[in-house]
Amino acid sequence: MSQKFHKAWLKVTALIVGSFGPVFFLGTLANTREPARLTLDLLSWPIDGATTYASPDTVFLSALTGGFLTGWGVLIWCLSEWVHDAAPEGVRRAVLASLLAWFVVDSAGSLASGNASNAGFNILVLLLAVGPLWRAAKD
Repeated sequence: MSQKFHKAWLKVTALIVGSFGPVFFLGTLANTREPARLTLDLLSWPIDGATTYASPDTVFLSALTGGFLTGWGVLIWCLSEWVHDAAPEGVRRAVLASLLAWFVVDSAGSLASGNASNAGFNILVLLLAVGPLWRAAKD
C-alpha cells in the first residue's frame, strides 16, 4: 500500500466512524428516534423491538454517543488532511490505536452487558475501518 492510498483510506475510516454520530444524535429527537432505536436493536441482535428510547438516560447516552462518534470521525478526517503528509506513519498508528482501543472497550462492555452480538458486529466495523491501515505503507 502507498501513503497516498492510506491517506485516502483514512477518509473511508472517518466516514465509517463518523456516520454513526448523526444516527445517534437523531435518537435525541422524538420524531427522528427510529433510526437510532433500530440501530441499537440490530446491534443487540436479534431485532425484536425490545430496544426502546423510553428512558431519558437512553436519550442522553444517545446524545453523548452521537457527539463522540461525530467528533472522532472529524478528527480522523482532519488528521488525513492536515497531518498525514507530515507524519504519515504517526497518523496511521494513532488511528489504528484508537480503533483498537474502541474495539476492546466496546466489545468488552457489550459482552458484560449481555449484548455479545455487538462484539460480532464490532469485528466487521473494525475490519472495514482499519482496512489497509493494518500495515505500514511502502513508498
